[in-house]
Amino acid sequence: MRTLYRSLATAGLALALVVPALAQAQQDRVIRFGHLNNADHPVSFGVKRFAELLAAKSGGKMKVQEFPASQLGNEMQQQSALQGGVQQMSAPATTSLAGIVKEFGLVDFPFSVNSFAQADALLDGPLGQALIAKLPEKGLVALGYWDLGFRNVTNSKRPITKPEDLEGLKIRVIPNPVFLETFKAFKANPVPMPFAELYGALEAKAVDGQENPYAVILSNKFYEVQKFVSATNHVYAANIVLVSKKFWDSLTPAEQKMMNDAANEARGYQRQVSRAAAQKAVGDLQAKGAQFNELTPAEQARMRTVAKPVIDKFAAQYDPAIVKLYNDELARIRKE
Repeated sequence: MRTLYRSLATAGLALALVVPALAQAQQDRVIRFGHLNNADHPVSFGVKRFAELLAAKSGGKMKVQEFPASQLGNEMQQQSALQGGVQQMSAPATTSLAGIVKEFGLVDFPFSVNSFAQADALLDGPLGQALIAKLPEKGLVALGYWDLGFRNVTNSKRPITKPEDLEGLKIRVIPNPVFLETFKAFKANPVPMPFAELYGALEAKAVDGQENPYAVILSNKFYEVQKFVSATNHVYAANIVLVSKKFWDSLTPAEQKMMNDAANEARGYQRQVSRAAAQKAVGDLQAKGAQFNELTPAEQARMRTVAKPVIDKFAAQYDPAIVKLYNDELARIRKE
């Protein structure tokens, strides 16, 4: 009997040692962070900076594993994975959220902002926060906005110097109603398609062109299959840093704060890197043989006029309070 007590005591001691060790191990968090861009793209640099900051703040307990270049699927697949809790983070373009919160379409309205300062003021201010507030009920939490840049049209047929040049061109667009209607307004032939399929479609001439920020055009080597790069600057595009709500709810308040703080600190760095890359990308694209052209302010204004009915149409379908906030914010930032 004494031997039995001794064995039980030993087992109890071993268990007492194991339980804290298990609790300690459970505090380690592995965050699968997926995105569509290549590892040399500014979004990837943002993820890496976020990972460094979070590791430092958590003493190495919160580890970010990056999965670039659509490794975890396309926009919609990653969104579903976040909602289901099988993926922890992603950084898609805000456009991909319009399917679950249609008011995100406001961010895609053509020609709404004409500078980075205006874009940041719009997204970091009350409008951006009002949109973020709509995500938790959809299974997502957002930690702010990153820079993707102004979107520009490339194609294999001709330079775009005026609205009429888009007529009849098959242009791949993000599967998003505002983008589809905008390019229909220009009498182009918009083709919605996942980003991962785009290069192949351009190469096979299944589509004539596409529209993306300069850094995306360069990073994905679209210059190999597209001769013309035109500075249409038709939409300012942002990425949004998303977290699975299921994962978020499993974190302690201290861990949530660390993630928020790391995201806020990474944001300024990511925007800076992204904007520097966009500037450099134009020269790099020309060096690779792309024919680059800008539009005159007069033709840019004509494009804005063509797109105006699209803005009016979608604004009428959205939550009136959010639309009013959007218009009020635009009026405020344009004065600054």
